[in-house]
Amino acid sequence: MIEAPHYSAAGARRESAFALPADVFDGAANEPVLHTAVRAYLNNQRQGTHQTKTRSFVSGGNQKPWKQKGTGRARQGSTRAPHWRGGGIVFGPQPRDYTTDVPRKVRQLARRSALNARARETGLHVVERFSFAAPKTRELATLLGKLGIDGRKVLVLTAVHNANVYLSGRNLPNVEVMRYADASAYDILWSDAVVVEEGALTGVIPEITEEPESRKTAKAARVATAAKASKAAKAAKSAKRGAAKSAKTAKAAARKPAKKPAAKKSAKAPGKKSTARKKKGDA
Repeated sequence: MIEAPHYSAAGARRESAFALPADVFDGAANEPVLHTAVRAYLNNQRQGTHQTKTRSFVSGGNQKPWKQKGTGRARQGSTRAPHWRGGGIVFGPQPRDYTTDVPRKVRQLARRSALNARARETGLHVVERFSFAAPKTRELATLLGKLGIDGRKVLVLTAVHNANVYLSGRNLPNVEVMRYADASAYDILWSDAVVVEEGALTGVIPEITEEPESRKTAKAARVATAAKASKAAKAAKSAKRGAAKSAKTAKAAARKPAKKPAAKKSAKAPGKKSTARKKKGDA
C-alpha cells in the first residue's frame, strides 16, 4: 500500500499518512506507455501549418540566366532551381496533420503510471479540501508554502470544478489547476509536485465552506460604500449637466437679437373716401 502526506485545509500536516486507493496506486509505472502518451500529446499540440517554397512558388527566375551555347558555362534554365542560392527547397516541410490517436486503455494506463511515479517519489500530497471562499492568489501561495512546494511546478487537482481555486492559481506562473478527472499523463509528468483534493481519491465530494461572518460584513460594507459613491457620482453628473444646460440656454438667449416694436397702424375709416366722392357727385 502506497501512502502520501496528508494535510488539512489550512496546510497543517496530519499525524497519519493518507492511504492511496490500491486500484489506481499499485506502484507500477510503465515507461514505454508513458513515452507513447507524451509523444501523442505533444503531436496533438502541433498545428502543422509549416510550408517551404518549392521552385514553382519562389518569385523570379522566369528566363534563362544566359544562352544555351557559346558561353563555356554549364547550361542553366532558371535561377530559382534548388541548387541556386535563393532557389526553391526540395523535400521541405509541407502542411500536414500531426494528430496521433492513442487507445483509451493505453491513455488510462499512462495516467495511472504517471500518478504512481509521482507517489513513489513522494511528490504526491493530499489535502483534505480547498476551502476558498473567494479567489485569492495569496491564500493558494501560502498553502503551497506550508506544503513546502512553493517555487516548484505544481499541479493542483480538485474533486470537482472549483472556480475559486482555479482563479486563485491562474496568476501563479508554475501552478496549474484542473479537475482530477481531466488530468492527463503529460500534465502529471510536467509537474514536480501534485496536490490532490481528498474527495478526488475517495469519491466523496467535499462540503463547500460558507463565508465567515466577518468577511460577509466587510463585503457588505464595501458594497454599500461603492453604492453610495456611485449614487453621489450620478447626482454630481446630473447637476453638472443641468448647470451646463442652463448656461447654454442663457448664452443662446443673450445672442438672440431683441424684437423691434410693431408699427402702429393708422386707424382710418375705410368708407370715408367713397362717401366723400359720392357727396361730390351728388352735388
